[in-house]
Amino acid sequence: MERGSGRGSCALLFMGNLSLRQLEWTGPDGNGINSDIRVPISHRDSLPGLSLDQIIHVKAGTLSKPTLWAEPGPVIPYGSPVTLWCQGTLEAQEFCMYKQQKRVLWKTQTKWNPRDKVKFSITRMTEHDAGRYYCYYIRFTGWSDPSDSLHLVVTGSFNKPSLSALPSPVVPSGGHVTLQCGSGQGFGRFLLTKEGDHRFYKHLDSQSQPSGRSQAMFPVGPITPIHRWTFRCYGYYRDRPHMWSHPSDPLELLVSGESGKPSLLTKQGPIVASGQNLTLQCRSDVGYDRFALHKEGGQDLLQSLVLQPQAGLSQAHFPLDTESSSHGGRYRCYGGYNLSSEWSAPSDPLDILVAGHLPDRPSLSVVVHIGPRVASKGTVILRCQSQSSRDTFLLSKEGTADPPLHLRSKRQARPFQAEFSLSPVTLANGGTYRCYSSNSSSAFLLSHPSEPLELLVSGESGKPSLLSQQGPIVASGQSLTIQCRSDVGYDRFALHKEGGWDLPQSLVLQPRAGLSMAHFPLGTVSSSHGGRYRCYGGYKLSSEWSAPSDPLDILVAGHLPDRPFLSVQPGHNLASGENVTMLCQSQSPRDTFLLSKEGVANPPLCLISKHPAEQNQAEFSMSPVTSAHKGTYRCYSSHSTSPFLLSLPSDPVELLVSGEGALTLSC
Repeated sequence: MERGSGRGSCALLFMGNLSLRQLEWTGPDGNGINSDIRVPISHRDSLPGLSLDQIIHVKAGTLSKPTLWAEPGPVIPYGSPVTLWCQGTLEAQEFCMYKQQKRVLWKTQTKWNPRDKVKFSITRMTEHDAGRYYCYYIRFTGWSDPSDSLHLVVTGSFNKPSLSALPSPVVPSGGHVTLQCGSGQGFGRFLLTKEGDHRFYKHLDSQSQPSGRSQAMFPVGPITPIHRWTFRCYGYYRDRPHMWSHPSDPLELLVSGESGKPSLLTKQGPIVASGQNLTLQCRSDVGYDRFALHKEGGQDLLQSLVLQPQAGLSQAHFPLDTESSSHGGRYRCYGGYNLSSEWSAPSDPLDILVAGHLPDRPSLSVVVHIGPRVASKGTVILRCQSQSSRDTFLLSKEGTADPPLHLRSKRQARPFQAEFSLSPVTLANGGTYRCYSSNSSSAFLLSHPSEPLELLVSGESGKPSLLSQQGPIVASGQSLTIQCRSDVGYDRFALHKEGGWDLPQSLVLQPRAGLSMAHFPLGTVSSSHGGRYRCYGGYKLSSEWSAPSDPLDILVAGHLPDRPFLSVQPGHNLASGENVTMLCQSQSPRDTFLLSKEGVANPPLCLISKHPAEQNQAEFSMSPVTSAHKGTYRCYSSHSTSPFLLSLPSDPVELLVSGEGALTLSC
């Protein structure tokens, strides 16, 4: 090999700071001759050569132009190897390669071993190797035409841009989409490529944004399911068109079709707490062997293969790791086959709501009804209130996968609230409810949940009975247990206090002789125990409850400090059939009086005082007197505003019947 000069010489241009290039001549027999060409860097510019214009000027003959290509391709990551091939006709005596019309430096004589192609290897791609390349060859008849230009690009010179699909990476078959490539590095141009298609290159000038970012919008379509649609984009500067950035992350478009849609659900339910593990499940009876999950507004398409379809049901799990506010949103999934690029129609949407993101905790209560019990086919209104400024409220029933009910607040003043009406109420409405507050601007981020409220829907089945072993009047400090029982054979009971929110439940452990019962120990009596109680019977495998028992009023004696006086009129000696009046009087202002007979479970007689306020008394008439009235009586005073809180008892008065028709009263 020798330095070339004039017609008949061929040269190879050296680029960058590399002093070694290798030419391998390959012929039809497959044998090759390697020739190392070494050039001192300091002497390169002094070497003679020919420019492209000179080559074209001196060429002769009608030789066909050669073919120039790169392996593995013309776009090479920084530091990776690449091989350039130049192929002419058989018995070519010399090959030449040059870059961007610069001076040719060396020639290679091959008259003793003609070949049809040569390869030029770059072992480590840098920015100095990037550019536009040509090659030509020489035969005895003259120079060939130059090959078509090969643009050799190096990637990785700058940080990667971002690539997103507008409005979504999910595109119906035949639809169009806009791909947005953007960066904060101020690139002058952007390039969009499609994986698997080396002919797909779209260049666009960038557009500056007020934020300082530059971007380009690439329209793509129509999108069909014939092949995969996976894209990357690059950024570069106009004065360095062969030096590109790192590629963006790949963006795959999902082409949805019309086939059977799968279903999407989560075992945790649609409302999850921060820090909770979250897994979404996509399944179908169509028999798909892969699924994809998409979050509305997101660019990622999570895919999962179906490993072992069972009983005609295929499914895939998508674990989203520990729950955070970023997981809140609307999801859909798609089914597909490995050998096809088409996907199914989307599943129905699944909204994932993150509770606890907002610091407040609303309250949940029942409107109109006294307590959380409602009869079947009735109406109940549940009110959710927040002291924080909220415009959206959600009502959720525990143990169901149904999405919560949403309502916008109709009030602008405190408290912020919404009312959920359930009408007509069915047995399916029974259960435990919680409510949440939110803002419409961040609809998937919720407050902490309210305290639970259990709604008990009573049916038409046989009502149980409710009683207290201590009787309806109990004293402060006394232990109180209430018993609910029935001959229907229920295996659980629930106790409800009118105006209260708790519904204590108790299982029946050992039903006896067709009688089922449960005890509800309420602890040491205090004023809070006073009230009206009912109980319900039910079955563990059913959400239905019985009709309510008759009410049981628990009255707490001793809450008021006074002690009334009980007397009998007109006297102590009365015959059977005569009239008797028992007078209960109090020295304190009272408007309600009760007369109780010891040893019976019947509720006490109750009277509102009809006398002037200063007299504070009530008269209980018994007419006609019989032997059933025999017993010991006491009376109590109270206020109609707090009817379950009584005074201390009066001293006892005993009614005695001696002989037929004879009645004796003693104090």
